[in-house]
Amino acid sequence: MHLLIYRVVYPILWCISKLPWGLFYAFSTGIYYFVYYIIGYRKKAVKENLELVFPQKTPKEIKKIRKGFYKHMCDMFLEMIKSISISNEEMIKRFKVTNLDDLKNLEAKGKSMMVFMAHYASYEWSNVVDIQTKIQAVGIYKPLGNIYFDRLVQRIRARFGSRLIPNRNAMKEITKDQKKDGVYMYGLVSDQSPKLHRSQYWTDFMGIKVPTFVGAEVLAKRLDLNVFYLKVSKIKRGYYEATFVPITDDPKSCEDYAIVKDYLRMLEEQIYKEPQYYLWTHKRWKHRNAEKPKGATVD
Repeated sequence: MHLLIYRVVYPILWCISKLPWGLFYAFSTGIYYFVYYIIGYRKKAVKENLELVFPQKTPKEIKKIRKGFYKHMCDMFLEMIKSISISNEEMIKRFKVTNLDDLKNLEAKGKSMMVFMAHYASYEWSNVVDIQTKIQAVGIYKPLGNIYFDRLVQRIRARFGSRLIPNRNAMKEITKDQKKDGVYMYGLVSDQSPKLHRSQYWTDFMGIKVPTFVGAEVLAKRLDLNVFYLKVSKIKRGYYEATFVPITDDPKSCEDYAIVKDYLRMLEEQIYKEPQYYLWTHKRWKHRNAEKPKGATVD
C-alpha cells in the first residue's frame, strides 16, 4: 500500500517542483485557501498555541498571525517539494548564508560542529551549505512511516551532499565519524516536545515551563563539538538568509543545560519578532501541566 501511494503521489510532486516560480507560488496561495478556509487543518491547535504564548494580544492580532503562519507553512511545504528539482545555483540564490567564511575557517582548522536548528522560517533549505563548503552535513531526523517517502527525503538531501541518520542511531554514527578524517556538521532540530517519560530537563519556552530536548547538547559535550544556532530569517517570499550564530567553542566547560537555554533564548527572540514564521501546528506545550518524571531537572 505504501508503494502504491508513493507511485501515485511522486509524479504529482515532481510536476509541482518543475513549475515556474510565479506559477509555483500562485499554486501555494491556492493551497493556503484550501488548507485554511476549507479543511481548517489544525486551526484550533494553532489558535490555542498562539493564545497561550501571546496572552496580551487581541483576537484580531492572533488571527492575523495565524493567517500569516498558514501562508508561510504552505510556501515552506511546497519549497520542500521544489527541492526535488531545484538547481544548486537557484538554491544558493534563494538561501544565503551570511557568514560562510566563519564555517570555512572551522573547516580549515578541522573543527566539527553541532548546529541547533528550529522549525522556524526555512529549515529544509539549510543544506545549501553542502554545496558551498567541503563540510559533510549530517541531519539527525525521525524517519517517516512510509519507507518510500523516507527514501525520497534522503534522496533529496543527497542531491546537495547531506547525509541523514535516524535519531535512534545518532550517538553511534556520530562517534564513528569522529574517528575518521574530515569535518562534520550535525544539524538537529531541537525545539519540539520530547516524550514525557524521557524528559530530563524542564525550562521556560515562550514563558511556559515545558520539557526540552537535550540530545544535541549531550552530543556536543561528549564529543567536544563547536556549537552554533542556525538563525534563519525570511527576507521575502522564496528568499531566506541564514547566520550560524556561535553558542560555544568549549561545550565541556559549559554548565549543564546552559547551551540549551542559550539556544531557546535565541529562538524566542525570533518568534517574538516575527511569530508567523514559527511552526504552530505542533503541540509544543502539551506537557506544561504534566507531572515531572522522577529525577528530571526543573529550571
